[in-house]
Amino acid sequence: MAHNAVFVAVEAEGPHWTVKADTLTAGPGRGVTDAVNDAIRTAILRLVDAREVDFGAYTGPVYFMMHGVRDEERARELAAALHAALHDDLEPLSRAVPPASSLR
Repeated sequence: MAHNAVFVAVEAEGPHWTVKADTLTAGPGRGVTDAVNDAIRTAILRLVDAREVDFGAYTGPVYFMMHGVRDEERARELAAALHAALHDDLEPLSRAVPPASSLR
């Protein structure tokens, strides 16, 4: 918060991992555009549909969370993609979460 940065983290939950992001830590005026929020929401819902993350994920627009990620490497990949998206770079998110047919 002191540096007005978006908070992104991975957290171990037993055998699975959680990815979290909070834009409130970036301070007032740091919002998520509708286009970015839509892209993140769509990606998270693809992951839920593919059962790669648990149902009940938070899909924004201020707080994002995905439970049940299978391993640390994948959690870190998703966290990095989420971080980039929250800074208006959607390419890593597109690579990490391709169209629904590619996830299954």
